[in-house]
Amino acid sequence: MDINNFTRSHKLLDLSRQFRQWKSLSPLSNAQRSERKNRAAVLVCLFEEEDVIYVILTKRSPKLSSFSGQVALPGGRTDEGDTDDIRTALREAEEEIGLDPALVDVVTVLEPFVNKGNVTVVPVIGILWNKKAFNPVPNADEVESIFYAPFDLFLKDKNRRQEEREFYGDKCLFHYFDHETNNQVYVIWAVTAAILITAASIGYQRPPEFQPRMPKEWNRNHSRL
Repeated sequence: MDINNFTRSHKLLDLSRQFRQWKSLSPLSNAQRSERKNRAAVLVCLFEEEDVIYVILTKRSPKLSSFSGQVALPGGRTDEGDTDDIRTALREAEEEIGLDPALVDVVTVLEPFVNKGNVTVVPVIGILWNKKAFNPVPNADEVESIFYAPFDLFLKDKNRRQEEREFYGDKCLFHYFDHETNNQVYVIWAVTAAILITAASIGYQRPPEFQPRMPKEWNRNHSRL
């Protein structure tokens, strides 16, 4: 399907320009290829609907052995056949939510985060120009539900809670965003929230309304916010 065969929104165009100016992460090095089992990629997929920019999120299946029932971005571990992090994110998004990779315009790849399982998680930023062409199909083995949250939610103090924790000897803040949609309240937190705070700050070129103070070990991008 031709992803360019429709009118592109000005808001998404502005966001895509900001992300394209960001220095994209280099392709996998030989050393990184040998560490595939500890590497993953997630897709921060943005679209516009009724003048609002949204990001696609999932609630993980309670049947999963890790992070079960938590909110996450579509994505997963790097496979042997993946040529780069973009391929990983797009493949996983197709497997988890039925998103055709041909619909996604990848605009940049951010520096990696490291989760509590010591897995390197690489955020891939993509634009879904034609939302109507996307027919969500959740993989029941991995995904309980698919939902959308306003992208600028992660820059606002509204509907946000925080908890101070000590992480590797450093006091930091964990952020919890409550988002109600489809008669359900989803809580977005931990590395997923950190990735979205960082991505929204880059895309909108402004800092959040709160002090991020996220764990330094997660990612160095947030130190620039």
